[in-house]
Amino acid sequence: MAVNHFERYALKCGFSLERNQHDYGLDGGLNTYKRNGEPEDGFIHVQFKASEHIKYDKSGTSARLSIEQAHLSGWLSEPYPVILVLYDVKIDKAYWVYVQRYFELIRGFSIDKKRKTYAVKFPVNQSIDEAAMRMFATFKHLVLQKIYGVISHV
Repeated sequence: MAVNHFERYALKCGFSLERNQHDYGLDGGLNTYKRNGEPEDGFIHVQFKASEHIKYDKSGTSARLSIEQAHLSGWLSEPYPVILVLYDVKIDKAYWVYVQRYFELIRGFSIDKKRKTYAVKFPVNQSIDEAAMRMFATFKHLVLQKIYGVISHV
């Protein structure tokens, strides 16, 4: 259901989701396309988590999920954006975090090999929708610009 929820918005934007047959820490890749339908360079990695028992903070402004250190370490080494999606089955709503940016913004963060899990907070105002899909494409374009000095136009 989480994948279907995400893919519905991707398709509305003219994007496509390529699902990985084997899950080695990433469930798929979001492909974006130019206005004329040509595929754009690069992709956006996506990892889905779903639950009927999402833990929200007391104020209701964020949901919380623990991530294994091994997965996080791999995601942080990816050059292209990794979007972590948390799907609340009960309310049919999904939230997202841009993993590399999320941990870049934590002052003094360093991956600790002794630590087994890390908590990730998903702001509930960062829900999966068409605007989020276009934002993911922008994240990818910024990475391409940084790596290659090229700007892809959506």
